[in-house]
Amino acid sequence: HAPSFGRRQHIWLVGAELLLARPFERRLILPAHRGGHLSKAAVQCVDMAQGDYIELHQKRQGKRLDHEERQRKKEARKGHKRAEYAGKVRGLRAKQLNKKRYAEKAEMKKTIKQHNERLNKHKTQEAPENKEAVPAYLLDREGMSHAKVLSNSIKQKRKEKAGKWNVPIPKVRPVGEDEVFKVVKSGKRKKKQWKRMVNKVSFVGESFTRKPPKFERFIRPAALRFKKAHVTHPELKATFQLDLIGVKKNPQSPLYTSLGVITKGTVIEVNCSDLGLVTPSGKVVWGKYAQVTNNPENDGCINAVLLV
Repeated sequence: HAPSFGRRQHIWLVGAELLLARPFERRLILPAHRGGHLSKAAVQCVDMAQGDYIELHQKRQGKRLDHEERQRKKEARKGHKRAEYAGKVRGLRAKQLNKKRYAEKAEMKKTIKQHNERLNKHKTQEAPENKEAVPAYLLDREGMSHAKVLSNSIKQKRKEKAGKWNVPIPKVRPVGEDEVFKVVKSGKRKKKQWKRMVNKVSFVGESFTRKPPKFERFIRPAALRFKKAHVTHPELKATFQLDLIGVKKNPQSPLYTSLGVITKGTVIEVNCSDLGLVTPSGKVVWGKYAQVTNNPENDGCINAVLLV
């Protein structure tokens, strides 16, 4: 009978095997030396945390031949398991899970955005400088036209501030809330009716993360979220596929503007840096306004005319 380790734990030597016995547990640990003395490995094993046994076994015996494949499959199943759990979970645990997932998604989007910014920065830094020498008689030309450029930019800013443009479609058919929003019943017994699903095409920014379902009042379906628009330049008579930057104004309602709902007659902002448009001072125009000329929810695409 070996000395006991604590009141409820005894060690017996049975043959050459060392058994750890507790009131509800008896399991095989390690063979001890003959004569009943505990080996260093046995003492270490008693003190070791449970997780270390796996590492110890892998060091001694090696891993299964299909270990990597099994790990890959386990990783692939993780998403499905998580989704299944998210569908089943209720109450406080659901709140905790949603909070955790929200934080994870926001962090992931921030990381992706940082990577993109880093890549863009490198591209601009690595781009060769194609600056050619300017003749002497052209050196003061920029200074001469400075006042003209300034007045043009001031006019442009005033125009934007006033929000008055000569738009292709000056009047549009009013669209009611019952047409734009569909009532979504929620709650355990589907009695609550405070949620709304947007039936029209909408635009959300790159860093957009959905709110947890419990707090999301307006649901914008992923299938109706658009990122690009077919924009026609009225002077060039050419159409380009450009990225959306934002929704400037929806004439139907300020609510639709804030939600990014795009209907016929909406003024959108597009990224026209690829078109090579420049200001009188020679700076590249990055964003420009365009008006939507079709019903995007019917056509499956956004057609717009650039406001020049």
